[in-house]
Amino acid sequence: MSSLLIQNGTIVSADSTVQADLLVDGAIIKEVRAGIPASTADTVVDARGLLLLPGGIDAHTHLDMPFGGTTSADDFETGTRAAAIGGTTTIVDFAIQARGTKMRTALDMWWKKAEGKACIDYGLHMIVTDLPDAGLEDMDDMVREGVASFKLFMAYPNMLMVDDATIFKALRQTAKNGALICMHAENGSVIDVIVQQALAEGKTAPIYHALTRPTRAEAEAVHRAIAMAEMAGVPVYIVHLSSEDALNQVREARDCGLPAFAETCPQYLLLSLEDVADKGWEGAKYVFTPPLRERSNQPKLWDGLRKDHLQVVSTDHCPFCFEDQKALGKDNFTKIPNGGPGIENRLQLLHHHGVGQGNFSLNRFVELVSTAPARIFGMYPKKGVLAAGSDADIVLWDPIAEHTISAKTHAMRVDYSMFEGFHVRGNARDVYSRGELIVSKGKFIGRPGRGQYLRREARGGAWK
Repeated sequence: MSSLLIQNGTIVSADSTVQADLLVDGAIIKEVRAGIPASTADTVVDARGLLLLPGGIDAHTHLDMPFGGTTSADDFETGTRAAAIGGTTTIVDFAIQARGTKMRTALDMWWKKAEGKACIDYGLHMIVTDLPDAGLEDMDDMVREGVASFKLFMAYPNMLMVDDATIFKALRQTAKNGALICMHAENGSVIDVIVQQALAEGKTAPIYHALTRPTRAEAEAVHRAIAMAEMAGVPVYIVHLSSEDALNQVREARDCGLPAFAETCPQYLLLSLEDVADKGWEGAKYVFTPPLRERSNQPKLWDGLRKDHLQVVSTDHCPFCFEDQKALGKDNFTKIPNGGPGIENRLQLLHHHGVGQGNFSLNRFVELVSTAPARIFGMYPKKGVLAAGSDADIVLWDPIAEHTISAKTHAMRVDYSMFEGFHVRGNARDVYSRGELIVSKGKFIGRPGRGQYLRREARGGAWK
C-alpha cells in the first residue's frame, strides 16, 4: 500500500489548531506531528498556506429518493461527486420503509441504489413508516446491520406521518438497542387544516407553502418529541430545525440536562421568507420543509450554533429540477416536490458566513460540519478527526480562495442553485477519501462505486 505525507499545513480539529505534518499509510492516518521526514512516504504534498480539515460529514441527504410522483435529481453518483467537490467525504442518506413492508426490504433497496455509484463513503438512516409490535425487532436487526439511527415524521399525513404511539414505541426500543431517533418535527395534522383552507381560498402559489406552515407548528412538535423522548429515557435528534420558536424548545431542554440534539441547514441561516416573497413561480425553487422563515430567525440560529444549542449543520439535500420536476405543482403548491440542492456548497457557505463573518471559530466550523455528526451518528473516531488510526479523509482547504456559486458551474444534477450568485471566500482544493485523492484543484478525479457502506455504532449508554 502506498504512503502519503502532507507537510507544512495547519491541521484544524474541533478543539485545536496546530502546525504539523500528516502521514497516511494506505487508507489510514498513521501519524500526526511536526517534522515527519519526507523519506517516510512514497508521495509528499506541500500544504503550505492551506488548512487540513477532516472530511466533511453531511448527515442528512436524500439521493435517488421518490417523492410526489418523481425522484430527486441527484443519484448516489452525481450527489456524492458534488459532495466530494465541496469537501464532504461522508454522507448519511435515508432508506424509506414502505408501509406494510419490512425495514430490511428498504435497506436492501438503498444498498442497491448506492452500489457501483457512491463516490464517497455513506451510511443510512432508516425512515420508519410502519411499526407494529412485531416490527420492533426489525429495528434491532437494522442496528446489527450498522443502521444506528431511525427517522420518524410528525408531518405529511397519509404519506410519511406516524402517530405519537408509534413514535413512543420507537423511542422506547432505542433504550434497548442504543440507536438514535431523528424527528421531522412539525404538527402535520394542524398544518393540513391550514393548507386545505388556503387551497379553498384559491391560494395556490408557491409562497403559500411557507405561509401555511407556521413556526409554532414546528415548535409544538419539537416540544412533543422531546417530551416523549424524556418519558422513554432516551436522546432525540431534531432534523432541519428552522426557527427561533423551535430552537427555544431545544435550548430549554438542554438547559435542563436532557439529551436533545438538533441540526439546522444553510438555507435557514442564509435565506429568508422576505427573499422569496415577490418571486412568484420562481419561489418553487425554495419549496422545502420546514419552509423558509422570516429573516428575524437567522441571528437566533447563528447564536444557537455558537452556543451549542444546535450541534450540526447538514443540508437536507433533495434536489428537483425547476423546469420539469418543480413544475408538477404549477397550479397547486402542495404538489411541488419538496426539497432543494445544497450538498456541494455546505462547507463554502459555513466557512464564509460562519468563520469569515465572525459567527463562530474555525474549530467550531470543523465541529459542526464533521466532528459532531461523526460523534452523534456513531462514526467517531473512524471519521470526523485527523488522528492516528482514523480514516484518511482529508480536505486541503484554501481559506482565501474566491468562488461564486452558480448553477452554471456546480456539479449537482439540478438546473438551479438556491445560492445563485453568492460569493464565498474559502474552498476545498484537494480532497482525499481513505487516502485516495478524489478531488484535485477543485476537479473530481475519483471513480463511481469506490464509496463504502459504513456500519455505524449505536451509542447506547454513551448518551448519558
